[in-house]
Amino acid sequence: MRWVSMATGRGRQLQPPWRGLMARPPPLGGDGSARGRAGKAAGGSGFRTGRGVRLVAGCAALGHRARLDELCGKSCTGCSVSLDGLPSEILLKILSYLDAVALLCAGCVNRRFYHLANDKISGLGWVIILKENSGKEHILEHVDLSFNDSSVTATWYGKDWPRLVTLSTLDLCGVTPVFLNRSQTPMKNGPRWHSLIAKYNLSHLTESTMLGCDRLIRIFCLHPGLVVGLWKREEELAFVMANLHFHHLVERSTLGSAAIPYELPPHTPLSDDSPECGLSGYQLHVDMHSGGVFCLCGTFRNLSTSKGYIENEYMKLTVISFKNSTEHLPLIGKVGLSWKTNIFDGCIKSCSVMDLTLLEEYGKPFWCFSSPVCMRPSPGPSDGPAFLGETYRVDYADAEGRVHLELVWIEETGEYFIVSLALYLRVAKINHWFGTKY
Repeated sequence: MRWVSMATGRGRQLQPPWRGLMARPPPLGGDGSARGRAGKAAGGSGFRTGRGVRLVAGCAALGHRARLDELCGKSCTGCSVSLDGLPSEILLKILSYLDAVALLCAGCVNRRFYHLANDKISGLGWVIILKENSGKEHILEHVDLSFNDSSVTATWYGKDWPRLVTLSTLDLCGVTPVFLNRSQTPMKNGPRWHSLIAKYNLSHLTESTMLGCDRLIRIFCLHPGLVVGLWKREEELAFVMANLHFHHLVERSTLGSAAIPYELPPHTPLSDDSPECGLSGYQLHVDMHSGGVFCLCGTFRNLSTSKGYIENEYMKLTVISFKNSTEHLPLIGKVGLSWKTNIFDGCIKSCSVMDLTLLEEYGKPFWCFSSPVCMRPSPGPSDGPAFLGETYRVDYADAEGRVHLELVWIEETGEYFIVSLALYLRVAKINHWFGTKY
């Protein structure tokens, strides 16, 4: 595979070929036009172009997208040999040596690898189980899959939803054939193992969890990462969308039970005598996307802070500073969360899906999530003077931390610019992870 080197606000990175340059953003819901000076005002940051790998109804595969940075770093200059350039017969021979989990991971490299891996094995998918107050259950197979750099989005829609008033909970489960055999495709109606990923209470579809709406539907966010769309007129289910980060997704989709989710092995605190342990060396990768189209894709290295930025049980990690204009980044493309059903489709303005992967100083995943977020108007950037353009903010929070992102609409250039991005990590998580006592 050919890799392209692009600069970010915090150094350079090796980018896979599916990352490039896109048209610049319009106002919320607008069309806009492409412009040719990508990254100039944002400190030379690199962005992607085109659509992500999109897989529709049928076979399912999953895993961590193959990252070949280390391999590329060791390859010789000008070497043109790549795995993707090998004949299918040779690739199939290589894949024949992999076990089921490795094949599922290989299937997420690109569309070609997905089909080759599924020639060897298939069967992993996701279902939602809608439970009525009476105890009756409705098991629905995913209709659509969309693979992104660090997450997969599964969608359910149809004409035969049960009435919302009769439902109590929704279970999201990974499913695999009980008899998994690489030499034959599992029977669709054969016995399958359910692994509970998350359980959601449908009584939480309230104004406080509503993200946005258009003329047909309202969408709600249930943690972790679930989007529920309701028809405005009937207040009934239109679609369900689950956003699943790749981190430990194979384990969560296969190793739990129908009633109990997979539990991660206990973490052993890292031993380090450095007084600054847990305060430096972080690396962040963040995407904002919808329907395979990305409006933000950035990697930030060597992030650090100090004990002075610990306040109210959180440690602030500044990624993009308002005071440093060379770090400011534009959003690219149209901002909106795409949805569809068997009858209609649309886009919720100002909403999108955020994928965040934060690695600690030893290169291990420290905080990962994939969740819908919403861009909302704000009075102005919190750490700078008022702008002549409109200002917006994006916020996300869970048990491990918070994300706060501030944007400004620049009327003269027709662009949204991220002028501030900060992570707030729970001090309790840092102490548990590194064995510190901040």
